[in-house]
Amino acid sequence: MSYRVARASEYLAITGGGIDDIKLAKKSWVFPWQSCTVFDVSPVNYTFEVQAMSSEKLPFVIPAVFTIGPRVEDPHALLLYAMLMSQHEKHSNHVNELVQGVIEGETRVLVASMTMEEVFKGTKEFKKEVFEKVQLELNQFGLVIYNANVKQLVDVPGHEYFSYLGQKTQMEAANQAKIDVAEAKMKGEVGAKERNGLTIQNAAKIDAESKIISTQRKGEGTKEEIKVKSEVQVFQNQNEALVAQADAALAIQKAALTKSSRVAEVEAAKAVAMREAELQTQVEKMNALTRTEKLKAEFLSKATVEYETKVQEANWELYNKQKKAEAVLYEKQKQAEATKAAADAAFYAKQREAEGLVAMANAQGTYIKTLLGAVDNNYSAMRDFLMINNGVYQDIAKTNAIAIKDLQPKISVWNQGGGGVDQGMSSGGMKDIAGLYKMLPPVLDTVYEQTGMQPPAWIGTLRGAESRQ
Repeated sequence: MSYRVARASEYLAITGGGIDDIKLAKKSWVFPWQSCTVFDVSPVNYTFEVQAMSSEKLPFVIPAVFTIGPRVEDPHALLLYAMLMSQHEKHSNHVNELVQGVIEGETRVLVASMTMEEVFKGTKEFKKEVFEKVQLELNQFGLVIYNANVKQLVDVPGHEYFSYLGQKTQMEAANQAKIDVAEAKMKGEVGAKERNGLTIQNAAKIDAESKIISTQRKGEGTKEEIKVKSEVQVFQNQNEALVAQADAALAIQKAALTKSSRVAEVEAAKAVAMREAELQTQVEKMNALTRTEKLKAEFLSKATVEYETKVQEANWELYNKQKKAEAVLYEKQKQAEATKAAADAAFYAKQREAEGLVAMANAQGTYIKTLLGAVDNNYSAMRDFLMINNGVYQDIAKTNAIAIKDLQPKISVWNQGGGGVDQGMSSGGMKDIAGLYKMLPPVLDTVYEQTGMQPPAWIGTLRGAESRQ
């Protein structure tokens, strides 16, 4: 364990046991299970020559000096610096390349959107833009720019824009100086002569002009006063017109926005309601199908499992008792007991098998009761479902088909009644067909007694058919 003290421009970064993240301090105890790193927070000067290109694709060099260091007044920024930068020396290539990359990247992006004239004339604004954009990138490392100095812009070899611009300025200044000297000489000579003449003229004019000027001043004062009042009134009228026009435009825009928002709200509400109804319908259908399948699976699987379990238990018990009976049979002295044990085992097996059949019958009864509840206690609907599900109709059709497969019936009808051909077809032939239909009610009665099935609705009930016949 040691007590560490940092110098004035340093901080201690302590990590390890008892510290959640990083502890920053100027002095602190450091325990054996902790690690302490000392890092310097004094600012450093970074000198760069940024290769940039204006929006006119003209390259040039921007010499710059940045004074950068940790933001010591902000604990969060100082913690970021300790985590990300303290492990590197301030003058190391890593830190130098990091700072240089940020400065060059932001400077090039900014210069690419400006012309050479804007860069050259707006040096102060350009420096401010570079400072703000670079600072935004340095914040994530806990660094702050203490000072930024952009030096005189320098031409790239082969592109002497600033050199030619300086020569142009120098030549313009020299020419302007020559013109100013010539004009000064001319004004001096002419002015001397004009002064002599003007002195004589002015002496005579001053008295007359004084009276005229005093009169004019009074008239001009009155004129200016009237003119100012007129301009004020016109300006007030114009402002009132502009305000009224703006109010009208604002009211129209508000009305349009209100109408659009209300229409959108109504459409959205209708769409949501329609979608909810569709989803609810689908959910109810799926729930009904799920409940039906679940009930069917539960009752059938439960009955099957109980039956198979009881049969297996009966077989196992039978097997054990048979083995015991066989062992007893080997003993001549216990022959009677072996016979009795075998009889008991057989009886127990039959009893267990009977219990399995009872459980199966109970399960089938529950299944039939559930089916009756699903069809609202309609016995005919349940019977039709069971006969369809168990293939009874297919078996009946197959049996009837086999029974008449080899028959080749031939039916002849003779009509000995009087009358013409048309009368025989209309009376005698129809009587035979009517006699054939009279046989249907007894046949349908027989089917109903044997199967309990009523004829289709289009034929009618049995009594109704008999009464009509």
